[in-house]
Amino acid sequence: MSAVVHLSGPGRPGPDLGELVARVARGDQDAFSHLYDAVAGPVLGLVRRVLRDPAQSEEVAQEVLFEVWRTAARYRAERGAVMPWVLTIAHRRAVDRVRAAQAAADRDRQAAAAAHAPVFDEVAEQVEGRLEREQVRRCMRVLTELQRESLTLAYYRGFTYPQVAEVLGVPLGTIKTRVRDGLIRLRDCLGVGA
Repeated sequence: MSAVVHLSGPGRPGPDLGELVARVARGDQDAFSHLYDAVAGPVLGLVRRVLRDPAQSEEVAQEVLFEVWRTAARYRAERGAVMPWVLTIAHRRAVDRVRAAQAAADRDRQAAAAAHAPVFDEVAEQVEGRLEREQVRRCMRVLTELQRESLTLAYYRGFTYPQVAEVLGVPLGTIKTRVRDGLIRLRDCLGVGA
């Protein structure tokens, strides 16, 4: 049994929506125009209640009516009346739009959070750096005085080997040997592979 819809006007019965959908399924544009007039208001009202945004509501309502045009051949009268079928399409489209908007907002929040989050754990990095410095200081204490002074001048103060030799008053060859031996002892103390 198909529903009869009354269009605005004093006592004028509207077209049979089931018949209009059947004609739309065959490509009848005039039938779609009448169907559009009959269902556009309820579709827009339902979509607006879900979306609460007039511009998006109009856009989704147009998508719904296009889908009705496109899928009219799939309508089955035995499953229900035309208006509930159309409104079901409208409700699904509106809910899909809400979900898409929510997903986009979630992605934006995650991207913003990722942009502000440090790439590494700063506290862990600082603790690790302190531990490494302490271990280097401890290992520097096992070096001879000449090795420690040579390494300190060469690696912490940026002196060249000839400058280190001049500052310490030691031949250049001795400085090179002390630095090499000191680095080997540091490597062994720190447990660094060769």
